[in-house]
Amino acid sequence: MPVDLFSVKAPLLIRLPTGERRVIAEVFPHPMGLLYFDLYWHDAEPETAIHVVEGEIRGDGPWKVGSCVISVLGCHNTDPEAADYAAWQDYLAQHGEKKYPPRQMVRAIARWLGASV
Repeated sequence: MPVDLFSVKAPLLIRLPTGERRVIAEVFPHPMGLLYFDLYWHDAEPETAIHVVEGEIRGDGPWKVGSCVISVLGCHNTDPEAADYAAWQDYLAQHGEKKYPPRQMVRAIARWLGASV
């Protein structure tokens, strides 16, 4: 049975056409494909930390969107970016309520950027 990318609760990893890999903090459907937020996006410039990936979403995990591939983040032994995700989780546990926007604000930002939320 196909898995909808936006229903996945596990952390996701995106591989860009350059080969760079990033852990996704937030992901939303977008009319052009999808919208994703990098880890620590709220402390960065939006134009460098929030991205639209254009293209049809294909597959049921891993997924292909345009020339990017999105997969579920593996463990430290398979995906070194899991250490970034662990640091992100620690950050949220320590500072989340003070520094990270509430869910409804994150969704409002995504809607403002065109996401279908």
